[in-house]
Amino acid sequence: MSRWLGLPALWLWLAFPVHSLPQERTVYRVTVSGVIELGLAPYVARALREAEAAGAAAVVLDLETPGGRVDAAQQIVRAVTEARIPVYALVNVHAWSAGAMIALAADSIYMVPGSSIGAATPVSGAGEKAPEKIVSAMRGEFRALAERRGLDPRVAEAMVDEDVEIEGIIEKGKLLTLTAGEAVRLKVATAEVENLEAMLERVGLAGAAVVTVGVNWAEQVVRFLSHPVVAPLLLSIGVLGVLIELKTPSFGLAGATGLLALAAFFGSHLIIGLAGLEEIILLVAGLIALGIEVFVTPGFGIAGILSILLIGSSVFLALIGNLPTWDDVARASGIMLVAVLIVIAAVYTLFQYFPASDRWKSIFLKAATAKSEGYIAAPPRTDLVGAEGVAATDLRPSGVMLLGGERLDVVSDAGFVPKGTRVRVVRSEAYRLVVEPVE
Repeated sequence: MSRWLGLPALWLWLAFPVHSLPQERTVYRVTVSGVIELGLAPYVARALREAEAAGAAAVVLDLETPGGRVDAAQQIVRAVTEARIPVYALVNVHAWSAGAMIALAADSIYMVPGSSIGAATPVSGAGEKAPEKIVSAMRGEFRALAERRGLDPRVAEAMVDEDVEIEGIIEKGKLLTLTAGEAVRLKVATAEVENLEAMLERVGLAGAAVVTVGVNWAEQVVRFLSHPVVAPLLLSIGVLGVLIELKTPSFGLAGATGLLALAAFFGSHLIIGLAGLEEIILLVAGLIALGIEVFVTPGFGIAGILSILLIGSSVFLALIGNLPTWDDVARASGIMLVAVLIVIAAVYTLFQYFPASDRWKSIFLKAATAKSEGYIAAPPRTDLVGAEGVAATDLRPSGVMLLGGERLDVVSDAGFVPKGTRVRVVRSEAYRLVVEPVE
């Protein structure tokens, strides 16, 4: 699935200044810790650009991660492999799964004593091995990275797939995870070092100034907006705002809030690389279908169903990313379920609480007005039965007819009737007049 990869880079480049003075004995340290998620990718890419612009001697990826999203790791790997300065990986405790992929993308790997690397097989949300399609893609990624560095590709493949057997290293049915000593022996890692200073000494940068790149405000905002807890709230506010706006006569606060919430959701997912052109097209098509349902063909029909499918598909695709595992699908489904439950709860509260509020008495009817007790929506216009007039608007099937200078709301008994057609009132049903074309 194509992505607007250039937009996140441009956005973050414009948002933050970079150092422009050459610093040949400066090393940039980029911390990659915790679960790898898509909000981390723009941070790493921006740090690499800053280091290049500053003329840094190298970049060190300080890795301490159990893994995370494959598509996030792919974005980081791309940024690392495209860097124009040396990039070293320092495995500080562990680099498992997606973290191992990022480490293999570096020019060389250094590991502290007691650290480990590997265990990269993709799993589902239930903790089971992902389908062969996903495993095969990961196997190919690891093999390509190993070949780029001149390593044995079978060792990298064995980190992903337990079916790979290497005599004297790993038996079939076991997933490969290497300690620091084992990684050095198999040449996956260059050396075992005590700390960052010892690693810099090994690469000829002893005494270099170390600049630790922190997460900036824009990346913090994007990561906050795309968080699994915040995302369903944005979706819920967006949907509620649109629903309320459709029930009000003019565009106001509810509509503006809803559109801003949807813009924050899709904007944040666009920047981190989850949403792309496909999702935006689906969203726009869904909104157009919704507009047709509301303004052109009143009543819930094909356009309404289509709008739900299009908007729902747009949101779901914006949540799962490029190379989704079952874990990603389960996470996206959970977010959408939470959003739906929040909307249902909000609508229920609206109709349960607000009718009892003095502020809303003029909007909600508190007492039942049954027809059997004499209550009617409008007085019947039986005197108009048989009268003829002209359709002032298209009847789809509801619309307006002009009768003796009076504009009347009517419903066609024959389906669609074009504007200008002569029609006759055939029934008066309390609040509505039923008409048919005059032949």
